[in-house]
Amino acid sequence: MSSQKFFEISGEKTVPVEFDQQKISLTLHRSDDDSVYVDIKGPPGQSADSVAFSKKMIIDPASDDMSWLKSGTDVTINGATNATAKDNIFGKTKQVRIESRILEEELQQAIENGERNIKIDAHGQHGIGGRLHRAGDEKVYILIEGHPGQRTGSMGFPNTRIEIMGPASDDVGWLNAGAEIIIHGNAANGAANAMAQGKIFIDGNIGARGMTMTKSNPRFDPPELWILGTAGDYFAEFMAGGVAIICGHEGQNPENVIGYRPTVGMVGGKIFFRGPINGFSTADAKQIPVSDTDWKWLSDNMVLFLENINKPELLSTLTKRSEWQLLTALSPQEKTIDTRRSMASFRQGVWDAELGTGGLIGELTDIDMSPVPVIATGKLRRFVPVWENNMYLAPCQAACPSGIPVQQRWGLMREDKTEQALEIALDYTPFPATICGYLCPNLCMDSCTKHADILVPIDVTVLGKKSIDIDAKANVPPESGKKIAVIGGGPAGISVAWQLRKQGHTAVIYDRAEKLGGKIESVIPNSRIPKDVFKKELERAASVIPHVHLKENLTAAEFEKIASDFDFTVISIGAQKPVVPPFPGNEKLVPALDFLFKAKAGSIKPGKRVVIIGAGNVGCDVATEAHRLGADDITLIDIQEPASFGLERDEAERAGAKFLWPKFTKEITDDGVVLTDGELLPADTVVISIGDRPDLDFIPEGVSIDRGFVSVNAAYQTTIPNIFAIGDVVRPGLLTNAIGAGRKAATTIIEVLSGKRPLEDTSPVFSDGKPAIDKSRVSLAYFDPRIIESNTLGDCASQCSSCGKCRDCGICVSACPQAAISRIEVADDAGYEYTVNDDLCIGCGFCAGACPCGIWDIVQNSAF
Repeated sequence: MSSQKFFEISGEKTVPVEFDQQKISLTLHRSDDDSVYVDIKGPPGQSADSVAFSKKMIIDPASDDMSWLKSGTDVTINGATNATAKDNIFGKTKQVRIESRILEEELQQAIENGERNIKIDAHGQHGIGGRLHRAGDEKVYILIEGHPGQRTGSMGFPNTRIEIMGPASDDVGWLNAGAEIIIHGNAANGAANAMAQGKIFIDGNIGARGMTMTKSNPRFDPPELWILGTAGDYFAEFMAGGVAIICGHEGQNPENVIGYRPTVGMVGGKIFFRGPINGFSTADAKQIPVSDTDWKWLSDNMVLFLENINKPELLSTLTKRSEWQLLTALSPQEKTIDTRRSMASFRQGVWDAELGTGGLIGELTDIDMSPVPVIATGKLRRFVPVWENNMYLAPCQAACPSGIPVQQRWGLMREDKTEQALEIALDYTPFPATICGYLCPNLCMDSCTKHADILVPIDVTVLGKKSIDIDAKANVPPESGKKIAVIGGGPAGISVAWQLRKQGHTAVIYDRAEKLGGKIESVIPNSRIPKDVFKKELERAASVIPHVHLKENLTAAEFEKIASDFDFTVISIGAQKPVVPPFPGNEKLVPALDFLFKAKAGSIKPGKRVVIIGAGNVGCDVATEAHRLGADDITLIDIQEPASFGLERDEAERAGAKFLWPKFTKEITDDGVVLTDGELLPADTVVISIGDRPDLDFIPEGVSIDRGFVSVNAAYQTTIPNIFAIGDVVRPGLLTNAIGAGRKAATTIIEVLSGKRPLEDTSPVFSDGKPAIDKSRVSLAYFDPRIIESNTLGDCASQCSSCGKCRDCGICVSACPQAAISRIEVADDAGYEYTVNDDLCIGCGFCAGACPCGIWDIVQNSAF
């Protein structure tokens, strides 16, 4: 076809213009010099070469305003011919993909204008080449380049030949009524779907449901689908006529050339195939030998197929008769009716005769041998519902390192028990406002079940900030006489001391700093949390823990004396010694914690340019503080993608900090940081923030150390059983990790002191040690997706899905079709439970499907 002269239609914006009596199509393009190039297609009945003016002209100046083409405007063509535009023209100077409808209109117009060889540059338009009836009996050849969309050749006419120079999308040849379609590549799903006439030649494979619902009129040749490769699943589904030929040559599935479950519902037609198959629908089709007549037809037409796809060299490969097999549809007479025995006949003739009175075991047992009802109840149910209230943790609580029962607090809020909801937090942390309201990255919100349905998670910070006013001192019991020393007054140390004192034991804190609070007090920027919030919570903690010794820099001997004087000792000193690589100039580095300490105290001036080695969350805090202190060129570098996230990363980015990785430091000079690739990052101050290690000089030899950190078991005991270690001295983590570790270590100590477990028992036993509920059990269909934020405690409580904890809504009672579920009063914390009447329940699972909170589960009946 290369010698043919084509009328071209582009899938980009083309505008028709009527100049006097001549219809001309203008294709507008914008060039690099901003001029407008106008490609002119000749008027109907003439070739473009016979037109008196040039086929391309430049019109300048050009802009998006095409007022020069509006109706009534004189246009000069080739400097000689004047014409007047009679109709409005809508176009653009930039190339824009046109709609499928517009391209079809242009194609139909070209046919009406006498064009018979048409080249189309496709850009995903669908339905190209169908319904070209305006050509009458004249042959039309459509050459498609680019990427045609769905249903190419749909409702094609016998006069049409379509050649696609690449793959085809879904439903090529859909409802084809006679067109010949050639595809130089693979075809997607639905090839030849509902085709009645014509031929489709495919140089490749096809997707699922090819040759489905085809039909054949005896007055015309049957439709044909030729596939060089293999077919996808559900091939020939409801096929009612036509011929399919699957060559199996280098196909995508050489082990099964006609795919999974072919010929289902097939009532007519033939399928020639070459290669192995994994079965077909024997209820609808049968395999028969290839007759001489069939073979002659196949081998003769194979020549035509290979010529069309330009692969005649495969003829000898594909015409070995022994390799071909044939499937045809079963006739109505062959589809015999399967007569089945009635249940009454089976019971009389088999069941009662073998198992009833006088039968094989009828005299040996009184077990009911009657047939099981179709819908069974009681012990014969296949599945039974189980009410599993409070058996699982909500995902928010399971994700919280401190173990705070978030959804239980929201449940109390819904019951207007605000004070109780706030007080519960103090059973898990001394800092519910500081951590939950401001400093925690809120892992509970990240794990909220509502994410599963793209709903907004419950904002726990609202509840956290409200916790500032809780009074805890009234709930502290008298001291028991048991004493525990806590070395370190940071979040972990205060947490363990808080839990111990709330259970009546004396906790004495020793800290080398001038104030309690650890990193929250000394290095976390005030921009992260209002200063009075932590101050108020620290005062509340101090009122519960009165025994505090500050400015205590313990020696090894002093630590040993403390360990011998107290029942237990807990090490919670954190990690303050910076990790500094040994590259040249490292003495010029400022450790991140030192920088943050001095920044908070107002005793450091970083200058205008700051480089931070290490782009974690601590490094981000450094960047934010440096910006506050006047730096305007801040760069964080890392050897890998930065691990920073959450508010710290957001604040650093808002401060204009740049993140670069992977970057490796060679040396530190007076000018800044020199990288191993020779690049210099200028800096007035260089901060190192790649981690910290604890100072363990005072630790006795019996405590095992692993790579600079104290080794502990699952209960946070060291290798000396009455010495525990928690927080960053064990492993770096979040503030909430340290607080949670303090509560868990305290739980172990309290159990040992109460005689519930021996000191040597290393297994962790915590009250929240239940598994998290499977989120798929929770139904989110009851929540309005239009609610994108909740700003008040009441709003947040109403939007909580209460995962794993019954809301007493009664939906299960309403949903049960057998009225098998009842609510009864019980003497426990909940005050009620839902029970199932086994004699009514059919195990349908409606209760589990309707439950908003995932309380009901459907399990297999063990009795069954």
